[in-house]
Amino acid sequence: MRTYAGHSTAAASNALFRTNLSKGQTGLSVAFDLPTQTGYDPDSSLARGEVGKVGVPVPHLGEMRRLFAGIPLAEMNTSMTINATAMWLLALYQVVAEEQAGVPDGQADPAEVAARLAGTTQNDIIKEYLSRGTYVFGPEASLRLTADVIAYTVNAVPKWNPINICSYHLQEAGATPTQELAYALCTAIAVLDRVRDSGQVAPEDFGRVVGRISFFVNAGVRFVEEMCKMRAFVQLWDEITRERYGVEDAKMRRFRYGVQVNSLGLTEAQPENNVQRIVLEMLGVTLSKDARARAVQLPAWNEALGLPRPWDQQWSLRLQQVLAYESDLLEHEDLFAGSHVVEAKVAALVEGARAEMDRVQAMGGAIAAVESGYMKSELVSAHAARRARIESGDEVVVGVNRFTSTEPSPLTADLDAAIQTADPAAEAAALESVRAWKEQRDEAGVTEALAALAAAAKTDENLMTATLAAARAGATTGEWAQALREVFGEFRAPTGVAGAVGAAAAGTELTAVRERVQATGEEVGGPGARLRLLVGKPGLDGHSNGAEQVAVRARDAGFEVIYQGIRLTPEQIVAAAVAEDVHCVGLSILSGSHMELVPAVLEGLHAAGADDVPVVVGGIIPDSDARALLERGVAAVYTPKDFGLTEIMGGIVEVVRAAQGLDPRP
Repeated sequence: MRTYAGHSTAAASNALFRTNLSKGQTGLSVAFDLPTQTGYDPDSSLARGEVGKVGVPVPHLGEMRRLFAGIPLAEMNTSMTINATAMWLLALYQVVAEEQAGVPDGQADPAEVAARLAGTTQNDIIKEYLSRGTYVFGPEASLRLTADVIAYTVNAVPKWNPINICSYHLQEAGATPTQELAYALCTAIAVLDRVRDSGQVAPEDFGRVVGRISFFVNAGVRFVEEMCKMRAFVQLWDEITRERYGVEDAKMRRFRYGVQVNSLGLTEAQPENNVQRIVLEMLGVTLSKDARARAVQLPAWNEALGLPRPWDQQWSLRLQQVLAYESDLLEHEDLFAGSHVVEAKVAALVEGARAEMDRVQAMGGAIAAVESGYMKSELVSAHAARRARIESGDEVVVGVNRFTSTEPSPLTADLDAAIQTADPAAEAAALESVRAWKEQRDEAGVTEALAALAAAAKTDENLMTATLAAARAGATTGEWAQALREVFGEFRAPTGVAGAVGAAAAGTELTAVRERVQATGEEVGGPGARLRLLVGKPGLDGHSNGAEQVAVRARDAGFEVIYQGIRLTPEQIVAAAVAEDVHCVGLSILSGSHMELVPAVLEGLHAAGADDVPVVVGGIIPDSDARALLERGVAAVYTPKDFGLTEIMGGIVEVVRAAQGLDPRP
């Protein structure tokens, strides 16, 4: 039983971990901030506004010590949501465990300490190109790092799960159950093939590699479909590991997974409804014993509003404890064995997944399907179809598009108090931490360790040894990543927008908006001219699903859309707005850095003489922040309650008309 936690500073997160453990939590699930996830130190220009927002900053060994102070790592089970920098964070974690055990003083054998460590590094880089966006290097170099971690842990840290294959984020990006099955399993095949072909694990030990692979899945509110999806996962994984990899031991072929239930379906409108959604989703991965989750972490009821408070996390933990200790769900054999309905649904999902897997494998596998943009376009299209069903009312979301009348909720009577506020001093504390750390370390030793890491990266040797040496020497997260950037280069993944299928047919509302877009474009620029909308993702927030859907719907509404993908500086967005002579800039930020990054864009436009270009903002933005942004000059703020994309397009047209001094309606 876990809650996903970490924010502001290592010391604050440590206090939260201790509190959660005292309440009966049985493992830790660590959220790292975006600079840590993408390989930047807090003093990087790209880290501006992002430090401590969506997780805890860990720029060096000293902060990892603070994060786990008083928590014996050799006795703990820790899940770390970390991908591109997974090797580095695992190294820091292992070194802290060694220090706790007294390895530096000769009181313990480092090999024995490593053998006791239990936990998980997420480490699924392929889904980062498709959903979360916290990749650093290109697919091939990233896959090498993943394979090196797997080989190292299988040989030296045998209780560690070196990778979570994450179908969770695929569903958040719009995947259907069939796509979720197919793309997750194709990712697993790509990873296992790479480890096998690297020769780092003896063929007779390859079953142990398969046995350490775990999955991290999503459970949506469609209970029967989600439960059958998990049974399909079990069946397909057993087939793949037996037939493709020749694993005879049934225990090693077991489909082991943890789950975070669906956050995509959590609503800002009537957020109290999220509690029953979370319970139904939890049941989907616990009722079926033959496909039951090994670890469950639940979101909080208010995640669509902002950062959950400790009380909200406690509520989610109590949901699990009631199920486990008050109900009789865990006392019986599988409740669905022999069900004709379940068997038919599982068979259909298996058939569909096999067909999609065959398509991906025919392209050359998951890496090729990422580089070509195929999987990304399929996910963007599936997400667009889902949005269209919600907007049309074909897919009901209670409190959003049906049953919208409501009594005032005591939970949201004070919205500013209904969420946790990130410590505004966290960034300054992190900057000081890095400064002080560098001042006391042995610079020559760090330089030597980083040079050895870069040299190793140019060979085929496992990079974990050089990474551990860099951690012990005192290198920082940004320095480790930069050493590898200089060898591997960086990468920008396909956005999937150009090839995505948007609205299948324009209804009355979209047709009306399209006519307004066309008329306004011609009023502004003359016959045949089109309105140009720049959709920008400033900062390190890689959750691009919303931005992609806005870009696709804007294209369907007749805008000329400029969308360059994730991880842009405010300066780059301003430069693109000026170069493309756009009529509106739309910024999407879900990481909580809107109060730093949006004003930077506004100031940049002013400096460039483009004050007349209106800026609209979308994201998880508390009411008080929305009011502040409007006062700073933002033309409109959209949050998850504004689910009607076509209505948003209409609003953008009106914003453009106001900025151009035109009548409100064409």
